[in-house]
Amino acid sequence: MNNISLELLFAILTGLLVISAFFSSSETAMMAINRYRLKHLSKKGDRAAQRVEQLLQRPDRLIGLILIGNNLANNFAAIVAAMIGVQLLGSDTGPAVGGLVLTLFMLVFAEVAPKTLATLYPERISFFASLILKPLSYLLRPAVVLVNSISNGVTKLFGLDKTHSGMEHLDPDELRTVVDEAGELIPDQHQGMLLNILDLEKSNVEDIMIPRNEVAGLDLEDSVDVLLEKIRTSEYTRLPVYTGDLNNVAGILHLRNVARFLNGADTEVTREQIISYADEPYFVPESTPLHTQLLNFQTQKSRIALVVNEYGEVQGIVTMEDLLEEIVGDFTTNIAEDTEQDIIAEADGWFRIHGGTFIRDINRHIDWSLPTDGPKTLNGLAMELLERIPDGNISFQMDQYLFETEEISDKMVTWFRVKMLDANQ
Repeated sequence: MNNISLELLFAILTGLLVISAFFSSSETAMMAINRYRLKHLSKKGDRAAQRVEQLLQRPDRLIGLILIGNNLANNFAAIVAAMIGVQLLGSDTGPAVGGLVLTLFMLVFAEVAPKTLATLYPERISFFASLILKPLSYLLRPAVVLVNSISNGVTKLFGLDKTHSGMEHLDPDELRTVVDEAGELIPDQHQGMLLNILDLEKSNVEDIMIPRNEVAGLDLEDSVDVLLEKIRTSEYTRLPVYTGDLNNVAGILHLRNVARFLNGADTEVTREQIISYADEPYFVPESTPLHTQLLNFQTQKSRIALVVNEYGEVQGIVTMEDLLEEIVGDFTTNIAEDTEQDIIAEADGWFRIHGGTFIRDINRHIDWSLPTDGPKTLNGLAMELLERIPDGNISFQMDQYLFETEEISDKMVTWFRVKMLDANQ
């Protein structure tokens, strides 16, 4: 051993440190790489991504391969360092000093530095490392299989799943964080739509339905002339047909099916003919989640549904348009105008808001955080807090929001003035 020159020993030691650094960085990069981007690149035909994906299909074997290579390099480096120490300092203190110096160099140049780089550039380092790790996985397969068999036997003793791939599925909250963190990678409009889709499961049809007192429909107790006038002047394409009360609904009339009624042949029209053109009503529970209802509309091939409570009473209607607006925002001018008329900005941070306005619309329009897990309208929220209809105008505070009643009817507070207080108020 003493015949080996110091120059050669230092060259060998340097090479072993480089090999150790390669395996250390490979381990960190392979575990830190974005699996979803990797799968995307692999599907596009990127050969480097495909190599890395194949290696990660068996993470236990990949880790085994890397650790075998890393430990072999480290052990040989320790032997070479001891040989250098003996030649420089003698056999008494040389091995100890050589081991101490090697530990310092290995910690900095074979562990901390390469792992830090791998954390910063996992994709670049993984793609390069796969060029070497792929053939090594075939060359060292017997040793890797032996080591993994032993380690898997140990993990079984602790009841661990050795087949767990580490490719975790993201839950909706994690997906929401991913979309939020995407920043400039996704246009603001698309980012908003993605977040709205993820929020669908948090709301149900009761949150977006048109309440029954606002439903426009055809009451068969009206005269035929009145019914035809409603059909001609309706701003909607579908109208519920009922007798006296919305609970007695006979069907949903699509106005394109009654074009003949609009051609002046009023004397020939009867209530029975109107009913005959109506489609079968489609009922949904008020607790149906929005993402479920979106699929239900597709399955039922329907665009409008009657919302019922647990007693089977009709509470309102929900349409496909209402659901789509939850994703893409208001795309009909009348709804946007109605919202602006119901929420009016005033001086000093005050807003004049109609009592029947949905809390979700208020939060979305003004960027507030009024509670949405209880009553659906501003009047309902106030009534829940006050537990009565005020006899006269009053003011009250809920969390950081100051309310003033402005107009009161027999049944509800028609108009409020609301202001969000500063944190120090």
